[in-house]
Amino acid sequence: MAEHYLDDSAIHQVWDNSIAPRVEIEPGDTVIFECREASNGDLTANSVLQDLINRKDKKDRVLGHPLTGPVFVKGAQPGDTLVVEILNFEHQGWGWNCHTPGFGLLQEEFDFPYLQLWKLDGDSCFFADADLVEVPFEPFCGVMGVAPAASGPISTGPPSFHGGNMDIRGLVAGATLHLPVHVEGALFSTADCHAAQGDGEVSGTGIESSMTVTMRFDLRKGANLQEPQFFTPSPLTKTDTKGYFATTAHGPELFVNSQYAVRYMIDWLEAEHGFSRSQAYCLCSAAADLKISEIVDAPNWVVSCYLPLSVLRM
Repeated sequence: MAEHYLDDSAIHQVWDNSIAPRVEIEPGDTVIFECREASNGDLTANSVLQDLINRKDKKDRVLGHPLTGPVFVKGAQPGDTLVVEILNFEHQGWGWNCHTPGFGLLQEEFDFPYLQLWKLDGDSCFFADADLVEVPFEPFCGVMGVAPAASGPISTGPPSFHGGNMDIRGLVAGATLHLPVHVEGALFSTADCHAAQGDGEVSGTGIESSMTVTMRFDLRKGANLQEPQFFTPSPLTKTDTKGYFATTAHGPELFVNSQYAVRYMIDWLEAEHGFSRSQAYCLCSAAADLKISEIVDAPNWVVSCYLPLSVLRM
């Protein structure tokens, strides 16, 4: 089986089945992808807040994620399933996350920009400016997908039947993603690598990082999969070593419950561990998991926010 390499010199920033493939491969082949971080170069390891503020006026911010691809898989036809085996990730020593006005779970109260830079060292992620946390390096691609059946450009922002911006933290090395094929060749692309992320990505960003990603591709003919599915290895996270602190919120709306559960976690990090509210929000996005604890006792459901205690430098 052959190995192929795609650098990040040519990217595309929409889903569109008319975009020509950069490489054609056989089932069983491996592809190494160079993936730009989500800002598409607007931010660096030395960025300051003003660089984040300046992004909102750039055209590439509107266009979407910088996708590496497409990959044409020979023999793939609509109705087949593309099998993507995720093999390896290599980081470049830094990452970032943030909150910005008009985006994220708590956008109404965090209505100002804040940039959190991270240092990636081996298998750990640290705040670049404060000795508060050590989050395990648990990388995955936030965006993986195939070309949609519909003609014309489609935003990379929301996930859909073709995959896309799913932000599923379980798609780590060792996982296998199954994607329904909608066009000949599948036309797979990927982007938006995260060094770590909590379930929910509550501020709107994981630890956004440039990475080298290795994947192997295969086909299941005629599987007629309706939406993406995946296998992921155990354990679900490397942080599961020292227990968790969890906050809960109840009510009839899961979205509102999620907001309150995260607010309570931010309150705890601020009061008990000296975080600023912005630092706490960014940490929740990078490491805290939102879980539906109960959804059967109407009229109220329960959402819990779990923070692994192992990430706190205490």
